[in-house]
Amino acid sequence: KYIRNSGAMGKPKVHNFRVVFEGEIKSKPTADFGKLHAEQYSFYDVPTRLFYISSKMWGIPYDGLHKYKDGNATMQVKIASLFKVADGSGGKMTQSETVTMFNDMCIIAPATLIDKNIQWEPIDTLSVKARFTNADHTITATLIFNEKGELVNFSSDDRYMSADGKNYVNYRWTTPVKSYKEFRGMKIASYGEAVWHTPE
Repeated sequence: KYIRNSGAMGKPKVHNFRVVFEGEIKSKPTADFGKLHAEQYSFYDVPTRLFYISSKMWGIPYDGLHKYKDGNATMQVKIASLFKVADGSGGKMTQSETVTMFNDMCIIAPATLIDKNIQWEPIDTLSVKARFTNADHTITATLIFNEKGELVNFSSDDRYMSADGKNYVNYRWTTPVKSYKEFRGMKIASYGEAVWHTPE
């Protein structure tokens, strides 16, 4: 029902997409929100995600690049495009970005949810568990829908939080969807949030 409502039926297969985000982000729970601009390119024949972000920290511009390609993920963040403040790679980073890749499929490109690398397990009439595998990583997420067949939340315990790319902590990560809009004949999320469920 969600895929049908998105307008994907009868449309060409999704091989790739580009999306531009405007929003707010904070570096830690106690920090203030700062304006965020991001641009993303995703490809699905060979799962690839390139996510470029620009914002400000302490009033100084910074930019970051998350790269998920060939079954490996990296993250780099630089202040003033010069000084590296985060540099991440390895198994936990790749697992986390595999969750993000699947989250994009669910929220931005629902037509891709017929992928053979996804296993579905119904929970009840409005929720389903999914296992997504890419390369050597399998992640699990729960998708929650409303009666209209809209995806209203995505939850996973397989995504790690890391500010520097070196230290990782594991908390539940959810992405509640607040509204939908039609983009070029596709009804997809137009506003959402990403939330780390830390103990505090």
